[in-house]
Amino acid sequence: MPSQSKGWSPYLAGALSGLVSVGSVLVAGKYLGASTTFVRGAGMAERLYAPDVVTTLAYYIKEKPVFDWQFLFVCGIAVGAYLAARLYSDFKVQLVPDSWRARFGDSAGRRAAAAFVGGVIAMFGARLADGCPSGHGLSGMSQLAVSGYLAGAGFFLGGIVMARLLYRGK
Repeated sequence: MPSQSKGWSPYLAGALSGLVSVGSVLVAGKYLGASTTFVRGAGMAERLYAPDVVTTLAYYIKEKPVFDWQFLFVCGIAVGAYLAARLYSDFKVQLVPDSWRARFGDSAGRRAAAAFVGGVIAMFGARLADGCPSGHGLSGMSQLAVSGYLAGAGFFLGGIVMARLLYRGK
């Protein structure tokens, strides 16, 4: 289904996300979420070097470093994004996005450092709040939870503010 369009319809993507959310509850009995996978992955990596720490640390006792349905879900996000990009002939390897290049230059290292720091801040906030953006946003809103709508509004507001600060209207 290659096209000359600029990506998927947001309505189609939203409807498909909703179906994935419903399927997650029906098949796995779990709501969508992703950030705990990174915690579990860190625990699996840490277990290679300090297994005693992982088995005794309260955080890893609560969030066991295991390969579970959510790990497959996160892997599926990458595979699905790749397949969708190939389907629409949009796939390309690009270390520095055009919008970043126009604002900050060609440095892939600078871009990687900024992405890493942003990811660390987002993950720290998610774990500090004992949740994750997809859990609060997608799953919370699909359950009609007020906290999900507040979180979603906060994500958009934060994204708009940061985009305006970083790209200064470009």
